[in-house]
Amino acid sequence: MIYVGVDVAKNTHYACVTGDQKVITAPFSFTNDEMGFTKFQNSFAKYPAADVIVGLESTSIYGENLMAFVAELGYRIALINPIETSSIRKTRIRNSKTDKIDAKSICKYLSREEYRLMQPKELALFQLRGLCRFRQTVKKSNCRLKTQLVSYIDINFPEFGSAFCSVHLKSTYAVLSEFPTAGLIAKANITKLTNLLNSNSRGKFNREKADKLKTLAKRSIASPNRDMAFQIINTIKQIQLIELQLDDIEKRICTIFNDIDSIIKTIPGIGEINGSMILSEIGDISRFSNPNQLIAFAGLDPTVSQSGNFKAKSTRMSKRGSSVLRYALVNAAWNVSLNNDTFKSYYNEKFAQKGRHYAALGHVAGKLTRVIFKILKDNVPFNLP
Repeated sequence: MIYVGVDVAKNTHYACVTGDQKVITAPFSFTNDEMGFTKFQNSFAKYPAADVIVGLESTSIYGENLMAFVAELGYRIALINPIETSSIRKTRIRNSKTDKIDAKSICKYLSREEYRLMQPKELALFQLRGLCRFRQTVKKSNCRLKTQLVSYIDINFPEFGSAFCSVHLKSTYAVLSEFPTAGLIAKANITKLTNLLNSNSRGKFNREKADKLKTLAKRSIASPNRDMAFQIINTIKQIQLIELQLDDIEKRICTIFNDIDSIIKTIPGIGEINGSMILSEIGDISRFSNPNQLIAFAGLDPTVSQSGNFKAKSTRMSKRGSSVLRYALVNAAWNVSLNNDTFKSYYNEKFAQKGRHYAALGHVAGKLTRVIFKILKDNVPFNLP
């Protein structure tokens, strides 16, 4: 068997080729571009693909292009925990660390230890995970902008929110984009204001709402602030742009998720977005030998608080794992509880014990994680009544 160890970096990778416990090609560098990838391939191209295993540490995004390149050529890829290769390096008399030594240590690990081969669908899951994490980042930016917008409105027209169930509506954005201050709304033509509200609320808001808004504006304690009006208009533009971007991101996520066609789709209440986040964060289910490992990876496991004879009767969720996976599982747990009798009964039981919605939901998320582990591990559809 031929082992190719690669130490991945941003611009320059290092590789080493070994076989029969001998170094075939001493550690060498190659650039993260077409010329470098060709140089890398040529170092082991004379060997049949079935006899070659390329090993990389699963540390960062910088190895994803290389993995796609290697997989397309038909070679098998082993993803290794960097802690495990570090233990190999530390067996040396001199505990040195260089890129060349790391590449050689990966080869040595492949020849001595058990390793996990990357499955073909994992490349699609890498792409899906990147999109899901990008979506979460964009959503957080949108939430910050919405919070800022509320603070601007509270200065420019503090009574505005009392006229609507939320200031974050298409109709409210339309009004504020046209009339960003209380003074401007107070002077606005009632017919124009009514039409603006009516057309952007699908007929929900009419003349009565426009009259109420004008009355509030005339009685407002706000003082004119042109700079704040400018901030309101431009913040709304940013929010609307981000929401368009989110739509595009979610369409792309749904396309990839449907192409993967995972068995997780059979769970009622898990849609394309939550399913994508859960599936992409888990990756290859064979990484986990039991459901408790997956629960711990999601950070849904309870913390332990014990000292001497004292042991806490109640504990909190550890929240030490993947925050994206935990968010998706808790979100999905509520949806599944609404769509499945077994999970609904379990939620009601835990709610009766804990008396808090999110405490009960944490238990439901743990149960859901065990179900997901089972159906992914055995590739069987969800069948709970």
